[in-house]
Amino acid sequence: MSLPKDLLYSEEHEWIKKEGENVRIGITDFAQSELGDIVFVELPEVGDEIEADEPFGSVESVKTVSELYAPLSGKVVEVNEELEDNPEYVNESPYENAWMVVVEPSDESALDKLLSAEQYEEVIKED
Repeated sequence: MSLPKDLLYSEEHEWIKKEGENVRIGITDFAQSELGDIVFVELPEVGDEIEADEPFGSVESVKTVSELYAPLSGKVVEVNEELEDNPEYVNESPYENAWMVVVEPSDESALDKLLSAEQYEEVIKED
């Protein structure tokens, strides 16, 4: 299982990459492996506000539909349109091609509450 050290993580299995003022968000390799083959991804629109710990979209696999939980609050500034036609990217490339949204955080300090790769590894060991 892949767990890049340069990313932050949430207990809801999202990864977060700081990019200047914004953050890029996706789901972890662990999450996609638990879900199985992804067949559909539903994401918010550019301009939507997302709220920390609230659902901002969903992924549908052959097994189940799972909510995507926002690791922080902010405004969606970019959406990965590629996932509409290629939901399998979530399984094939969770950290590169399958990012979900780019968000302009409303509170930078929210990043301090996220987990390092080591801390996230402990969370998934408990699951």
